[in-house]
Amino acid sequence: MSHITQGGRTRTGRRAMTPVQLASAIVGAVFLLVAILGFIPGITTNYDQLEFAGHESDARLFGLFQVSILHNLVHGLFGVLGLALARSVPTARGFLVGGGLIYLLLWLYGLFIDHGSGANFIPVNHADNWLHLGLGVGMVLLGLLLPPRRQPAPAGRHTAQSQNRPDR
Repeated sequence: MSHITQGGRTRTGRRAMTPVQLASAIVGAVFLLVAILGFIPGITTNYDQLEFAGHESDARLFGLFQVSILHNLVHGLFGVLGLALARSVPTARGFLVGGGLIYLLLWLYGLFIDHGSGANFIPVNHADNWLHLGLGVGMVLLGLLLPPRRQPAPAGRHTAQSQNRPDR
């Protein structure tokens, strides 16, 4: 486990991530993982029916969430963005809030389109709609509520520099 010095750096000299940066990185990593899983037969059922886009794609991630190549690529893009934008507090917060708002719009889109029509080009189904609502609300809340700074270490905790000193 990395110990953080008073200057906010780890033993290796790298700046430690703030809670909002860590959330952005974790959300990005999960999106990237989901993108990869969407291309694995067995984890994605009806894999032979995976289409580039459109409601005709009957492939389902975990047998539940309708996916297409486009859908998986969008998850991958969100993953890469989440990881890249985790480098600073403002960009991490922007990814979480902005990405969350995009997912809330996608939830509304999924509510109002006919899932059997060409308008469902992503594609989405009812399970996706509820997942998009949860993702949207969760990402926005993480982006708005997580502190932009690390909490100071409680008094009496050792910093990396003081750990090498023998107790007196």
